Amino acid sequence: MYNTILVPVDMAHLDKAEAMFDIARKLGETDAKVVVVNIVEEIPTYILSELPRDMMANSVSNAEKSLEELAKSSGLNASVHVEVGHPATTILEVAEKNGADCIIVASHRPGLQDYLLGSTAARVVRHARCAVHVMR
Repeated sequence: MYNTILVPVDMAHLDKAEAMFDIARKLGETDAKVVVVNIVEEIPTYILSELPRDMMANSVSNAEKSLEELAKSSGLNASVHVEVGHPATTILEVAEKNGADCIIVASHRPGLQDYLLGSTAARVVRHARCAVHVMR
């Protein structure tokens, strides 16, 4: 059905990754390309100056290692990317850059801040130029 599927994985919710990979398996063509991405949120410079210099680099490196292990164990034709930025915006940018025709995004039960600001999944659904499968 889809040729290039983007699977954004939140490192705080790795338990959802396998279910997202199963959905990608079901929605993808036989030789579908799966792009697994994690977004490390930027830390404001006034806070970053108080943290160890290599903290962001370590966060990116650790996320890459974890995602590579997940992707390898999934058995999918998957590539791994870790980006720094705002989650919803960066997910959409990575989808465009990779020519994704489907994004599989996990959602959670909304809290008060989600009603005021909107969740990452909601923003991706509203602004994506391709199909979006929301996993609850």
